[in-house]
Amino acid sequence: MHEHAYGPSETGSVVLELGGETGALILYTGRELDGREIEISRGADRRVHSAVRERRVRDGSFHSAVYPDLPAGIYTVWWDEDTSVGTVSVHGGEIAEFVWPSSGFGAAG
Repeated sequence: MHEHAYGPSETGSVVLELGGETGALILYTGRELDGREIEISRGADRRVHSAVRERRVRDGSFHSAVYPDLPAGIYTVWWDEDTSVGTVSVHGGEIAEFVWPSSGFGAAG
């Protein structure tokens, strides 16, 4: 687990290209994980990570990590090196969403 100090991203600053067998994942967390890098992996593939950042939108803000350009498949979301917090299915041409446990956003999915 790594942590970084990134500033917030503004509306429209993240662009996702979707289509064919390529999708994306937005992983919602609480503010307490700001700056933390969260890893995901598909099957035996190498893990990839993204940092949690504040995302400012017209109606307020939220915290999330964004994973662009993911091949379709079932992904494991990792708490640490050895512990999974769940799985999420990424489909080509779509944005999948996952809610970090205890983040106050509701059920994971």
